[in-house]
Amino acid sequence: MRIGVVFPQTEIGTDPGVVREYIKAAESLGFSHMVAFDHVLGADTSFHTNLRGLYTLEDQFYEPFDLFSYAAAITKKMEFVTGILILPQRQTALVAKQASTLDVLCGGRFRIGVGTGWNFVEYEALGEDFHNRGRRSEEQIALLRALWTQDKVNFEGKWNRIVHAGLRPMPVQRPIPIWLGGSAPEVLDRVGRLGDGWITTTRDTTLGDDFKSKMEIIRTSAEKAGRDASKIGLEAFIDTRDRAPEEWAAAAEKWESYGATHVSLNSMKSGLKPSEHIEAIQRFSEALPSRAKAKDKVRRSTKARSRG
Repeated sequence: MRIGVVFPQTEIGTDPGVVREYIKAAESLGFSHMVAFDHVLGADTSFHTNLRGLYTLEDQFYEPFDLFSYAAAITKKMEFVTGILILPQRQTALVAKQASTLDVLCGGRFRIGVGTGWNFVEYEALGEDFHNRGRRSEEQIALLRALWTQDKVNFEGKWNRIVHAGLRPMPVQRPIPIWLGGSAPEVLDRVGRLGDGWITTTRDTTLGDDFKSKMEIIRTSAEKAGRDASKIGLEAFIDTRDRAPEEWAAAAEKWESYGATHVSLNSMKSGLKPSEHIEAIQRFSEALPSRAKAKDKVRRSTKARSRG
């Protein structure tokens, strides 16, 4: 199982130096990957009173492709993961282009997680249909893979059409792995049929019979599609809102026992200051000494910040 961290979008602030420090610390601490969540717009819920979601107008989000392009220039090994990019509110060919460019710039260290989202305000602002987003995403996935693997593409779908055209540059990975996020039954079925992996929600914390039933949907759908379910990855999260630091190691072990191939610490929405997110991933690395070991210079700088 590979151990990563979630980039703390909502609390990292707007100081480029702090963003750089967090990214550099995550790689120095030995984490295998960094996950970034995605929202283009936040909605004013005092006006949109029928909108239900984790984030509002007040929550900050860096654009993932821009963020990872910056991160690619200051790292060497760490993988970058969108968890998830809201695919149906974007133009498919443009996403393919952005992802391909990023994959080249980071040397094939990109894994794209996609999903359908819940914020209809974003869809309206971006000129896309909120109501058919699930069905459109399946066509988009097929087109993304075509654009990443074929020198010249001819594609005639219900919502996408490309005639004798293609990408340059092509990505390092052909195709870039596509993981799917969400937990609705139709999403889980889609994971089994189409996904390279499943990105769980941070609310899947009990790991009981309900979670096992979700995994069974994926397995059954994969088998019906003639796919090997054991090759479908699972990205899980340990949320600092739900577990104290002394519970993190046990939580990671439990996720692994449920088949997780990747697990990431999510320190967002825990009331932390920007520097405290770095301290949180430091503690996580120390809780899992066999997985990610801190370098002395990172440990010293973290202690210096806490004294300051």
